[in-house]
Amino acid sequence: MAYKGTPIVIDNLLYKPKNSLINQSLHAREIEEPLNGDGFGIGWYVPEVNNEPVTFVSVNPAWSNRNLRNLAPKVKTDCLIAHVRAASVGEVSESNCHPFQYKNLLMAHNGGIEDFDLVKRKIREPLSDELYNWIKGQTDSEHIFAYLLNYLFKHHKTVNTDAVADALEHTFTFVNKLMSEAGIQEPAYLNMAITNGLFIVATRWVSDPKEEPLTMYHSEGSRYVVEDGVTRLEAPEDDDHAVLVVSEKLTDGPEWTLIPKNHLVMVEQNLNVRIRAIQV
Repeated sequence: MAYKGTPIVIDNLLYKPKNSLINQSLHAREIEEPLNGDGFGIGWYVPEVNNEPVTFVSVNPAWSNRNLRNLAPKVKTDCLIAHVRAASVGEVSESNCHPFQYKNLLMAHNGGIEDFDLVKRKIREPLSDELYNWIKGQTDSEHIFAYLLNYLFKHHKTVNTDAVADALEHTFTFVNKLMSEAGIQEPAYLNMAITNGLFIVATRWVSDPKEEPLTMYHSEGSRYVVEDGVTRLEAPEDDDHAVLVVSEKLTDGPEWTLIPKNHLVMVEQNLNVRIRAIQV
């Protein structure tokens, strides 16, 4: 889940909605594995203090974490990424929990590359020494993020939504190439969300055009409100505005729009939303 908009108490995002991310850690509705109990992570921004995010990760299940339950009603932010994990590649450890942070950038990923060990070395080879040594965990997610960052900084002087979109497309093309060379038949599922606290870029993508990607929705409007587990976007108060990007709808209301297959969504700093096809 990624949020950008009017500062909000994170309890309204993590716990209060009917199908909140915490509930999804126990009973995810739109994925084959409904249990996501192998850890969780949250990253949020406090720009008046520092442009780098606060990150809190744990190997405990999100539904039973006492510290998260205590923090959530007392933290307010205008930008957040949260993730619950069902471990596929990599052991259950804090170094493998999303979101992954590099300086002021955060990334969370839903999906994976089958037989990742067959392409792991090739993904690491182009990395700068800094990014090579930055990798602390074993996940395909963190390695893909490192490769993406390496390309982003090498080919773009400014980190903005278009630059990140370009880096994502290049990364997905590279992943396709490596999988083909390694003879990996199973498709890669790469639903990724990236933010620097000012913008969000998220993808809904699967490498095999005959397959359906994992779900991803967005919702945009003036003011995000939760009452009795029901979320809605209301008319603005002053300059309120908000955008949410989620793997699963937080409620059953009509405000959620499915991002088209193999498309990405860009949420600009002014909260303008653009959706376009991924060019791979």
